[in-house]
Amino acid sequence: MSKKHPVIAVTGSSGAGTTTVKIAFEHIFTRLGLNSAVVEGDSFHRYDRKAMKVAIHEAEERGENLSHFGPEANLFDKIAELFQAYGETGTGKKRYYLHNEEEAEPYKQEPGTFTPWEDIPKGTDLLFYEGLHGGIKTEAADAAQWVDLLIGVVPVVNLEWIQKIFRDTAQRGYRPEDVTDTILRRMYDYVHYITPQFSRTDINFQRVPLVDTSNPFIARDIPTPDESAVVIRFTNPQRFGVDFPNLLQMIHGSYMTRRNNIVVPGGKMGFAMELVLSPIIEQMMDQRV
Repeated sequence: MSKKHPVIAVTGSSGAGTTTVKIAFEHIFTRLGLNSAVVEGDSFHRYDRKAMKVAIHEAEERGENLSHFGPEANLFDKIAELFQAYGETGTGKKRYYLHNEEEAEPYKQEPGTFTPWEDIPKGTDLLFYEGLHGGIKTEAADAAQWVDLLIGVVPVVNLEWIQKIFRDTAQRGYRPEDVTDTILRRMYDYVHYITPQFSRTDINFQRVPLVDTSNPFIARDIPTPDESAVVIRFTNPQRFGVDFPNLLQMIHGSYMTRRNNIVVPGGKMGFAMELVLSPIIEQMMDQRV
């Protein structure tokens, strides 16, 4: 960990809603005038889009499952190397995964490919990672040990599946049955490499629907924010000096369920994130040496 070059990681599985947290952090960074080095987790996949399809097919022929959640399809060592290098020097190696035509056009590459590795410029205030494996820890690679603030975004699993099904069918053109197959193929890696990260996080934001989601595979729509609540869990509230009385006063409708848990209305999730995270980021910047 580093006080001079902090590393912040937001981790959550596909369809979890890590983008909401990313937006909250962007607002905080802008308000505090911070220059962040932003890294996307997709850039640490081992295969580009075409190669991944081939690798999945070859794994299926061997009777194995291959998914973006597991070590076979990712460069966990590169994540750990980046976090360590940035904490020690303020720089490190990153690249971009080009998801679509719009992202690929400036690089004159095909969508679904990676840009070359490049150095993060010197002079940034912090590293911000958002993706699947910000808190990954295996026998071969331990990225979590180098993270100064680890945030988990963890909807209850049925809601997570609903969000993924809707996103992949509406935005990426997949059939619902194809998305279901992907969920099933990823299950082993989800249990062994995604969920353990949430025992290492400093703060978890877990969205809980307040409507029936018992069969996520036939859901007609995603529960709205107002049809949900968000449980915010702090591993060690004292470490960050969390002011629970102030949060309860500022967030109408919030309440505490345990000494380190506060529940807020789903529609106030973004507001709650900024209230919770702003003083923590300010504290981290004040402690830089």
